[in-house]
Amino acid sequence: MTIRNQISTIADRVISGEVLDAAEALKLADVSGLDLNFLFAEASRIREHYKGSAASLCSIINAKSGRCPENCAFCAQSAVHDTNAPVYPLVDEEQLVSCAKGAEQNGALCYGIITSGTGIGPGQELQTICNALRRIRRETAIEPSCSLGILDVETALVLKEAGMVTYHHNLETARSFFPNICSTHDYEEDVNTVRAVKQAGLRVCCGGIFGLGENFAQRIEMAVTLRELDVDTVPINFLNPVAGTRLADANFLTPMECLKIIAIYRFMMPAKSLTVCGGREKNLRELQSWIFLAGASGMMTGNYLTTPGRAPEQDHQMLKDLELSVESCS
Repeated sequence: MTIRNQISTIADRVISGEVLDAAEALKLADVSGLDLNFLFAEASRIREHYKGSAASLCSIINAKSGRCPENCAFCAQSAVHDTNAPVYPLVDEEQLVSCAKGAEQNGALCYGIITSGTGIGPGQELQTICNALRRIRRETAIEPSCSLGILDVETALVLKEAGMVTYHHNLETARSFFPNICSTHDYEEDVNTVRAVKQAGLRVCCGGIFGLGENFAQRIEMAVTLRELDVDTVPINFLNPVAGTRLADANFLTPMECLKIIAIYRFMMPAKSLTVCGGREKNLRELQSWIFLAGASGMMTGNYLTTPGRAPEQDHQMLKDLELSVESCS
């Protein structure tokens, strides 16, 4: 059986409801050359079967920036790194709401309030965010999410009551590789945050960053963990090295490897929303539009946390050129 026949057979099995195990996923990671185009096409077929052809857009606000006590090797906002990342406290309620309205105008389905730091507890910051969430639900059709660090069930319920639909909390990488990236908290704390949010009855957006130095087996290891946690949306980020961080000189990815990651994640999590986020401009370069051909179902539009993204108009033109519609707010 040729490699293309093998890929097609695996795709048929995935569409029929079978779960792709790690060993088979690792075999797909060996696909190269022109056969990659066939892998992408089959991943796209899986996406269309489970997710349709419309693309979903999301947008974020860097609501509180810098001075994070965690030592994540990639992060420009870590206090252990000397970078030019902006440093400021939590923005006010008006700005949180205004940016949500702007995200809605740009076609975003989900709007994320992102803060630096290990986590959040009772206090003025939480109250400001809750006030903003209530207004966003009243004044827009957008679905608000938050990414506030490590979270417990009680705080998740407070945010849910205020109107939060989804909680975002990345695992960043595989459990086996995590000690190379962060030593200031344990991997299980991140896993427990995902479990707490699910226990609260909220949607979960959870993925990671690729290009940190991990191998393909570890990328698949993280996919297995995400699948076991049954997260709803998987954000796929590619490292955009920042001067002053421990990974400032990292250069591990090619455009085709990025697309291969997307495709294999579609094979492994066929019914999940796969959203390509940070680093796509730098890592995919002229192949950004291929993310949907490789199985992605959404992308982040606008700026990222500390680095600029593309103008939303460019992303809408790209989708128009691909003849893909944009999923609208419910």
